[in-house]
Amino acid sequence: MTRIDDTFARLRAQGKKAFVSYIMGGDPDEATSLAIMQGLPAAGVDVIELGMPFTDPMADGPTIQAAGQRALEGGMTMDKVLAMVRAFRKGDQTTPIVLMGYYNPIYSRGVDRFLKDAAEAGIDGLIVVDLPPEEDDELCIPAQKAGLNFIRLATPTTDDKRLPKVLQNTSGFVYYVSITGITGAAAAQASDVGPEVARIKRSTDLPVIVGFGISTPEQAKAIASVADGCVVGSAIVKDIGAGVPVAEVLARVKALSDGAHSA
Repeated sequence: MTRIDDTFARLRAQGKKAFVSYIMGGDPDEATSLAIMQGLPAAGVDVIELGMPFTDPMADGPTIQAAGQRALEGGMTMDKVLAMVRAFRKGDQTTPIVLMGYYNPIYSRGVDRFLKDAAEAGIDGLIVVDLPPEEDDELCIPAQKAGLNFIRLATPTTDDKRLPKVLQNTSGFVYYVSITGITGAAAAQASDVGPEVARIKRSTDLPVIVGFGISTPEQAKAIASVADGCVVGSAIVKDIGAGVPVAEVLARVKALSDGAHSA
């Protein structure tokens, strides 16, 4: 059982939906990013997705691309992202942290070294959006042997023929991408998402969490009501990029988490 498994078991016992938030590591700078990260659990965040900045984030829209650029220009590195996690773990040993990003920085570091460092820092899971199931031997299987959940994306174009392949080595939860396209590009619709979540859940006992296209408490509630929870990223990152003070960013997160938890 990982922290992710424990968290979803607890939420299920409480009859609650999960609220997952995404921030980019090192955006707009290390100190501010860490302060926001440290405040997320008190703002109602059940699972933290922490972005690894990368120069070519092909699944991300302009908002998260800009966040990654700000972080890189500020000198953010993989070592510094892991240092953020270690600093967070000094005050919080229970909130799950999922690293989200692309394979290139992991490959450059070396898979064995990365997994050892990530586990020691206190990472619980990985979302690596550009590694398909056909490449599971590359990172997914080694990650699970190292005690990390490997969380896979399913999308509106993941048909019934493809779905078993996507699910075969997935653990922790399934991340359902609610729209076709990039992050922050369109609004998710519960009427579209609900049947897709039900379809996925017929093939897995894992929680299904929905992300992309959720930016208001009302949307968070609507989407969480037809899934096991929801993810918000771009709406939070947009505030960070606009220089909104940390306390106000966290107040926005609290409103979003209240929406999801009321579903």
